[in-house]
Amino acid sequence: MCLAIPSKIVSIDGDTAIIDVDGVKRQASVMLLNDIRTGDYVIVHAGFAIHKLDEAFALESLQLMRDIFTPNTEEPS
Repeated sequence: MCLAIPSKIVSIDGDTAIIDVDGVKRQASVMLLNDIRTGDYVIVHAGFAIHKLDEAFALESLQLMRDIFTPNTEEPS
């Protein structure tokens, strides 16, 4: 199973981009996509950006993931 997490492009140098996922930065190839710019959100698989996302959708997806994966620290009633 693969979980696709929206990644924000913070810089581009040729066919290589630096992407950010909640403060974790990695390199990814953008050679498979056209018209990619700094600030765009993409899905990365095996080191390649394979799909560009709408920003609103990407931000909503990231928030939903945070909500799901944040531990509930409240005591049961």
